[in-house]
Amino acid sequence: MTTGTQLRAPREEDFRSHLRSPAVAARVGLWLGIAFAVCFVTGLISHYAQNPAQPVPFPTSPSWGYRVTQGVHVVAGYGCVPLLLVKLWTVFPKLFARPPKAMRELALHAAERASIGVLVAAAIFQLASGIANAAQWYPWTTFSFRATHYAVAWVAIGALVIHVAVKLPIIRHALGAEVDDTTQDRPAATEPGVLTRRGLLRTTWSAAGVAALVTAGSAVPLLRRVSVLGVRSGDGPGGIPINKSASAAAVTASATAASYRLAVAYAGREVTLTRADLEALPQQTVTLPIACVEGWSASGEWTGPTVRDVMRLIDAPAGRDLRVESLQQRGAFRATTLSSGFADDERTLLALGLDGETLALDHGYPCRLIAPNRPGVLQTKWVARMEAL
Repeated sequence: MTTGTQLRAPREEDFRSHLRSPAVAARVGLWLGIAFAVCFVTGLISHYAQNPAQPVPFPTSPSWGYRVTQGVHVVAGYGCVPLLLVKLWTVFPKLFARPPKAMRELALHAAERASIGVLVAAAIFQLASGIANAAQWYPWTTFSFRATHYAVAWVAIGALVIHVAVKLPIIRHALGAEVDDTTQDRPAATEPGVLTRRGLLRTTWSAAGVAALVTAGSAVPLLRRVSVLGVRSGDGPGGIPINKSASAAAVTASATAASYRLAVAYAGREVTLTRADLEALPQQTVTLPIACVEGWSASGEWTGPTVRDVMRLIDAPAGRDLRVESLQQRGAFRATTLSSGFADDERTLLALGLDGETLALDHGYPCRLIAPNRPGVLQTKWVARMEAL
């Protein structure tokens, strides 16, 4: 249908709102950069904690350390979403700026555009994939979330550093001036918006705060009633959520069979233990949190023999890493390495009970590993074998 109006691509001067200003973009970008840095650092901690080989052993104390860092990681990630959306909205007109004609300026312009494209793509990927992982939704099948998320994090932080370095003069001027300063505005950005610049900033801070609040309850029990987007509510035996059930792991029959035995091995020697044998060992009760990479965490009173006491049954010396295997036959974490620092810690248990009750099947019955300051994916359930390496 002909309308009499010729369609054309948008131009930079078509965006006339005075809210699309370096004064706003710099202030939102500052907090977005801080949030991204927090996500980057806490993400490195999580990635390192899951590495089987650690040149510097991951600490066992404080027992709640991983709970805090991973909870902060996920909450900060959700808070980044409104910050990133507003930041992109404020700078969107620059996408349609006419490139310079001089060859040198054109090359610099193209390089800057390419770095911004990498930064935006990496940021969107990190937030989208991180939120999907928190919800345990994995639409991808061709790559590992953990390895890819880690690699793209370096791309994102590198592109961010380059972007800040290039824009530093503009950022410094914008942050040093009043928010209503117009000296750096585009000539066309003169129309008032439905909000003042301060109003837009306050709305952005509020949106970021709400995004954090509605998810923080996964890690902060006091906020669970208001954290409507928290991926785990605390429901589950003993108030500990369940990521994977015994049915999903296909271990219901083997975990409840009378023939169940735990194999404990070292240097060619091996003994097998029934659950009754484990119950006959000295029992310890410790209060430890369990914290997962999805950002949720909960504390419980776990009871069982220490891993160190179990390994003494075959005279396994201290200072040895342990290979811990589950009855589960498939899955990336069906077997894990328990480093010597955790294996020797008196708080590391083969838990048989939780909060005074027999360990629930979905929590790892007949016995599960529980150690301080350790990612939940490494707290092996339905333990079938432990071997000192």
